[in-house]
Parts: sequence; C-alpha cells; structure tokens
Amino acid sequence: MSIFSSEVFLAVLGIALVLVSVFFPKIPTRTLAWIGIAGVLASLACLLGASAAETSLPAFVAPYYSLDSHSLFYKGFALVITALVLWLITESEKTLVNYSLDGQIGELVGLPLIVCTGMMWIASARDLITVFTALELVTVSFYVLVAYTRKSALSLEAGVKYLILGAAATGVLVYGIAWIYGATGSLTFEGISASLRDPSTGKGTLLFGIVLLLAGLGFKVAAAPFHMWVPDVYQGAPAPVTAFLSVGSKASGFIILTRLVDSLVISSTLVSVEVINLLLISAAITMILGSLPAIFQTSVKRLLAYSSISHAGFLLLALACRGSTRFDLAAGDVVAFYLGTYLPMTVLAFFVLCVARRHGRGDSLEDLRGLARSSPLLALLMTVAMASLAGLPLTVGFLGKMMVLMAGVDRGYWGVVGCAVLSAAAGFYYYFRVILTLYSGDNSQTSEPIQLSLLSRVIAILLAAAVIITGIYPRPLQRAISGAPAAALTTQR
Repeated sequence: MSIFSSEVFLAVLGIALVLVSVFFPKIPTRTLAWIGIAGVLASLACLLGASAAETSLPAFVAPYYSLDSHSLFYKGFALVITALVLWLITESEKTLVNYSLDGQIGELVGLPLIVCTGMMWIASARDLITVFTALELVTVSFYVLVAYTRKSALSLEAGVKYLILGAAATGVLVYGIAWIYGATGSLTFEGISASLRDPSTGKGTLLFGIVLLLAGLGFKVAAAPFHMWVPDVYQGAPAPVTAFLSVGSKASGFIILTRLVDSLVISSTLVSVEVINLLLISAAITMILGSLPAIFQTSVKRLLAYSSISHAGFLLLALACRGSTRFDLAAGDVVAFYLGTYLPMTVLAFFVLCVARRHGRGDSLEDLRGLARSSPLLALLMTVAMASLAGLPLTVGFLGKMMVLMAGVDRGYWGVVGCAVLSAAAGFYYYFRVILTLYSGDNSQTSEPIQLSLLSRVIAILLAAAVIITGIYPRPLQRAISGAPAAALTTQR
C-alpha cells in the first residue's frame, strides 16, 4: 500500500467508525478507539516501510502532491499525535460520556482520523488551493471536536468562539490567496517563488496578499495578535481535543508557513526583508503575550493555552532566522525539531489532566494540589512535562529553545532574542508553580489513590523517557527530520 493509499484508507476508516458508532451504538467506544489506533499504526508502518521506496500516485493527484524529508516527517508526526489522542480519549471515556448528549462518543473516535488525513495532505501540498482544502478538512473537524461535550457550557462557548473566529480567519486566508494569485499569476509555491524574481511583479499588491495570508495562518498557529481565541477554546474543549489542537493543529499551520516562507524568502526577491520583519515582530509579540498572562492563570489548561502561544512565538523566530548555521540546520529543520520536542511533553501533561479529571479532580491548580500523595507516578510525569516545557537542561524542551535562541543570536536579532529570554524566564515561574502545587498541601488531607492500567503506565513512561533521552541524545530525531530519503514519485495513468 502506497503512502497516498494509506491516507485515503485513514479517511475511509474515520468515516466508517463514525457510521458504526451511529448505527451500532452498543459497540463499546473503547473498541472503536483501538480499531482506530490499529489503523493509524498500520498507516505508520506503511509510511516507515515506503519512505525510501518508489511511491506511485494517480495522475490527478501528482501535480498537487509532493514528498520530501519534511513531508515524510510531518506525516509521521500526524500519525503519532493521532494515535496518542485516541489513547487519551480512551483514558477520558467516563468523563466524556457524562457530558455528551446521548452518552455516546463514537464520533469523537472517527473524526481524529479525518483530521489526521487532512494533516498528512497538508504536508505534501504543492499549491495554496490544496493547502486550503486540506486545512479546512482539519478545521471543520475541529469545530465539531471542540464543542462535542455539549452538556458543558464551557465546551459550547468554546465551540461557538472557535467557529466564528475560525470562519473569519478562513475568509482572510482566502482573500490573501486571491491577492497573491493576482500579483504572481500562480498558486504553486514554485510559481510564486519564480515570480518574485520578476521585477514587473507588483510589490504592493503582493505584500498586501502576504499580510492577509500570514494573518489567516497566524490564527491557525495561535500567533499574536490572532491568538485571543486560544485560552477560552483550550479550556472549554475536552482535554484530548485540546492536546490535539495544541500539537496537531499547530504543526499543520507551521508546515504551511515553512513552505510559504521558503518560497517568499529567497535570494534577490522583492519581499524577503518585509516578510522577515513581519515574522520577527509577530514572534516578539507572541512570546510576550503568551508568557506574561500565563503567570496569573489558576487553570492548568489555560496556562497550557498561553504556553502554546509562547511556543508559537519561538517557532516564528525559528522561521525568521532561516535556520541555524551553528547546528547546520535549515529553518524547516529547526521548526520540525521544535515541534518534535513539543509533542511528547504536551501529550504527557494532558494525560495527567485526563486521569485527574476521571478521578474527580478539576484542572485548576487547587484541584491538583497534593496529587503526589494520590499518585506519585502522575506527579512525576507532570513534573517531567512541566520541566521540559520550561526548557530545563537535560530535557528535550531545552534543546528546542536553545536551537532557536542560538539561531537568533547568530543573526543578530537581539531585540527578539531578549523577548525570548524574558518569555523563557517567565515560563520557569509558571511551570514550576504547577510542580510545586503537585507536591504541596495539607498533610491531614486525605486523597484517594489513583490507579492506572498497565498499558497506560507503559505509554506514559515511554513518553517521559522520550522527553529525557531525546534531551540527552537528539540524533534520532534529527535523522527523522532531515536524514530520511524522500520517496520517488511515479504517476499511475
């Protein structure tokens, strides 16, 4: 089975799981979730087996579809986060059932597979129309996922806000695509790049389209000043969906931004300086507006929402730096590495929140106070996740931030680097505040022990081990990003 066929298979499987959950409601949700996980793992095995082999494509797909080391990495990234999200759904099943209208959450199992398909198509898109189509497949599915627990007022509020603001961002995105097409006469990344070398291209028209396009994508990646939806949506959405938004949606937006910026910022182009300046300004504002409000948060989900905004700022700085000469990495490599480090620690944090919620605890700091007495393992896992998100040395989060900061120093972007240092310093305060809460509390307070299944313990410990081991030895992740040979494409006629 080719890579493209495995993507189609995932979409069909997602639709099938939704239909099965509707017409056969007695089938346990956990069973459907594990069927979905099995399908994702099968696609991942296909991706790993076909990455260095010849991949055939139907004739109608080949002009819009490409494979390189980055697209292969992001496809694997999408599959891994989807499998982990489905696992989080099984961990949150009891809580989610209580807040669904009919006591069934089968659709919550099928839709992530459709989102995964859209993310994988985004990774291989060669033109803006394909990008828009795949991105809307992801976004529309998220509209449903965010508001799925409709008995919760917070979930309904989050769904409405996400829908309204997402629709507005989509309109801005399409308008920007139209202006870029009008200025360059092309919608492919290669065509746009070629037109930028032509002095007759209208610079003002092109810049206007780029600003609109960056604004639309800024909403998708939670970049300032288009980030205000993030705290409310992250807090109201179910925890597994929030994890999916935080990691999967952000990765989809940044692979698009990487392709777009690579086509705009090349030697002797009309707009390279302006695009870099826009990225730097947005990066500085995003890091500050993400980190400083997080200091005052009492909800861990809102804290992680502002944290996600701050991390988006670091990723924008990586794009603006155009890579790291010190580590011999291109801009796309640094962004992919940072996202690869962001995945395990974020999923680990939301796993702890899912389990705590299942045992009657909320997501506020007070609700998690003294968690170490109920479950020392959960407290340790959250400690590892928070320490890595803060960028503590010997964790994978430290390497990601260090690469970005060193790239900024090498380029001489001292103002933005200063904002990044301030953001990182604030992060140490609010992340370690969570850790302190886990191990504090009145000793007379009794806490019911929290039991975890063997499989959950194994997966969670593997994620924690990945955070620490990759922080010490990052070579496998680097090879996965830039060392995998791209598949050769042929066309089926």
